[in-house]
Order: sequence, then C-alpha cells, then structure tokens
Amino acid sequence: MRRYLTTGSAFERDFAYSRAVVQEPFCFVSGITGYDYARMTLADGIVAQAEQAFKTLSAVLDEAGFGLQDIVRVQYTLTDRDLAGDLSGVLQRWLGPVRPAATLVLAELLDPDMLIEIEVTALRSEG
Repeated sequence: MRRYLTTGSAFERDFAYSRAVVQEPFCFVSGITGYDYARMTLADGIVAQAEQAFKTLSAVLDEAGFGLQDIVRVQYTLTDRDLAGDLSGVLQRWLGPVRPAATLVLAELLDPDMLIEIEVTALRSEG
C-alpha cells in the first residue's frame, strides 16, 4: 500500500508532487528547502536554511513512521560551492552518526533566495 504525505505547501500543490511517498519498507522524501512551510518564510543564510530543512525533514519522516537513523541516501543541492564549508557543521549535527550514501550537486533552485535542497530515501530498520 502506498501513502502520500504533504506539508500543505503551495509548492506541492502547484508542482503536483507529494512531500513524501511511503512504499514499505521505503520512504522517499522530495527535496526540502529552508522554507518554514507553515509560515512560507525563508530563513537567511545557508546554516539557517539547512537547519530549517532538517527540522522539516525530521517531522516528515516522523509522520511517515521513520527516523533520521533510517536515511540510507541523501542528495544535497547547493546553489554555490562556497556554501559547502558552512554547511558541513549542520550535516554533522543531523546526520553524522547516520552516514548515509550522499551526493552533493551544484545547481540553481526555483527561488533565487533558496540556497539548499535536501532529498532523502529512508529504509525502515528492522528491530
């Protein structure tokens, strides 16, 4: 059985996607930016945007019945390679113990003020 989760953001509605799709034992989470989707505000700076993205990610995984420890793959999209150094501390705090397979891509994002987007795949841990 497939479940679809949403944060209720206008992005999900306008671009016809789900925040996450659960197809046991996996959870596929769409790219999450630094937006606070409840307020539709975007924090300033890479650290604040990454922290907000991880807060949203954690909440989405929790709603799906998964946790950060279940993440097996992550893709980071950054708009500027010079942001990577400031980002590393945030990544260590949130995913240091998890150590998922990861890819970092440099690309433009939909809103020029967006600095990062994080997409993950989680696999339910046994036990």
